[in-house]
Amino acid sequence: MTQRTQVWLDRPPLIISEVALENFMSYEYARIPLKPGLNVICGPNGSGKSSILLGISVALGQAYTERARKLSDLIRWGKDIARVTIVFNNSKRGGRRPIPSIHSDTVVLSRYLRRDGTYWFELNRKQVSKEEVVKLMREHGIDADNLLIVMHQGMVEEFAVATSQQRLRMVEGAIGISGYREKILEARKRLEELLSEEESVASLLRNAEETLEHWKAEYERLLRKRELLAKRQLLERELAWAKVIKKERAVEQLKIELNRVRAKVEYVESKIEEARNRTEELADLLSSLKFEQRRCFHELLQSESEKGKLEGQVLSLDEILGWLKSERGLTKEGKARRAKLKELLKECRKQARRTAKRCKELAAHLLKIEKRLDRAYENYVDKRIDEAVLRSKREMLLSEISKLESDIRQTTKDIEILEASAEQVGPRVETVRTPTEVSEDLKVTSAYLMTLADVSEDAERVYRRYRELYEKLKEKLRVVSENRQRALEDLELRMRTWKQLLQEFVEGVNPIYRTILAEVDAVGRIRLANLDDIERAGLELYLGFRGSEPVLFDAYTQSGGEKSVATVAFLLALQRYVKSPFRAVDEFDVHMDPRNREAIYKFFVSMMRESPNSQYLVITPSPVLSAERWVHVITVQNVRGVSMARVVGAD
Repeated sequence: MTQRTQVWLDRPPLIISEVALENFMSYEYARIPLKPGLNVICGPNGSGKSSILLGISVALGQAYTERARKLSDLIRWGKDIARVTIVFNNSKRGGRRPIPSIHSDTVVLSRYLRRDGTYWFELNRKQVSKEEVVKLMREHGIDADNLLIVMHQGMVEEFAVATSQQRLRMVEGAIGISGYREKILEARKRLEELLSEEESVASLLRNAEETLEHWKAEYERLLRKRELLAKRQLLERELAWAKVIKKERAVEQLKIELNRVRAKVEYVESKIEEARNRTEELADLLSSLKFEQRRCFHELLQSESEKGKLEGQVLSLDEILGWLKSERGLTKEGKARRAKLKELLKECRKQARRTAKRCKELAAHLLKIEKRLDRAYENYVDKRIDEAVLRSKREMLLSEISKLESDIRQTTKDIEILEASAEQVGPRVETVRTPTEVSEDLKVTSAYLMTLADVSEDAERVYRRYRELYEKLKEKLRVVSENRQRALEDLELRMRTWKQLLQEFVEGVNPIYRTILAEVDAVGRIRLANLDDIERAGLELYLGFRGSEPVLFDAYTQSGGEKSVATVAFLLALQRYVKSPFRAVDEFDVHMDPRNREAIYKFFVSMMRESPNSQYLVITPSPVLSAERWVHVITVQNVRGVSMARVVGAD
């Protein structure tokens, strides 16, 4: 990776010098010193190795763990509070401290866990929030939730099942370029806002242009005024006689409707009689079912009582026989009595089973009765409702008949009044149009006349106003379009930069990845996919073992050992680009054969010899394969439920 694509803080790396565990998981109290370079923790399974890395992650702000649903579950059994403390080396290097705001040579970060679920952080004995801790760690590239930085036990499989998009985001976070993605998303959001604004202004401009055309057309409509005045006079005469004709037709319709409603009343009355008969039948059925329900319920109570007594007798007889069995030297009479008790116990159990079976049968029968009762009651209520609805409908129909008769009388009187008024407007005009249709035509004509009456005064003023608005919108559209173009260019530039960073990263890491795989008789490559779409963009790994062609790395294609080798090989290839000074992997050699484990371990040793400013924590249940003096080796064992750590090798 080029100098331009590296994202390092201009300060010394933040190195962990010691970890202290108090009442944490299987630890009562332990202080584990760590050093720059390679730290190896080994010991048998269940000894407490993984608890050290888990404690570090919890202290760094991690909330979710594979070992516990709640942080309080990590507290040692029988204790109410646990503490994990990390001591960082904050001494000056090159005239600067890793954390410049703290002027001491050590920085102590502690996280307290209580059984009631509460927790808090302390930084140099001063309480701080989780957000402050996470922010401080992120400034140094330390992210305990990124498995490419801290890979807990079992996360090899998690890396395998991750999508290519998730893996790319992990890489971005690990090498410190997540900010580029955030800037791209911000630029895209800004572009979308400008596109929306541009479309909105363009729409307003189109509407303003249409309005201008409308007012221009108004000038041409002035000559139609006289023609419309004559048309309005004819429409007023047609409207007067259309009202008379409508009333005449209404009387005929009212009479037809009256006959129809009377027929409906007769029909409804017949339905009321049917509903009343059915309601009486359902009432009789309800009474019968309720009686049967009470009888069955009382019988069930008696059976349950009898069952309880029999079960009590069985328990008593069991207890007596248990006592007799433990006694030695029973007399013949005692043995005979015990035999009778056994016979009696057998009979009681038999009766208890029969009674229990009867209870189940009665309960099932009672349930059936209750269901029938519910259905019958529901039908009864429905029929009562139907009857009430029918009676209400009959009343409404009778009221409707009364109203229809009244309407016929009133409409006949209205016809006489309308005829007298229409004769004053002009002779009778036969028309097939309704008054509403004629009135609508008249309204349109009158509306035209109203607008045309003052069109010469208003048209010019309104036209000038919309012309001014049109010019303003036109200028605004030009400015917004220019801003949109600049935003698009900014987005494209950020996308190019982001893609170039990733491409340079892949170009740099691929040779290392292939070299590591070659040591375990494997081939592979790293590939970027869908880089033109930041949401779909992903990182793909391809692998082939023992002479086979490379295939896509996923959770299903490779074996457990192959997934372990591929994942750890990728982690090793990634190391020189990782921003975080602290990295860790738990059980890197899971499912690996001895040859592959030895090859991968040698790469760990070689990598950390070349990275004096990094700190790597490796956890393995297997013996340490290297005798390098500078490798910091810690062994863990569990003695009578208490884990203990001991340094056995360091420079």
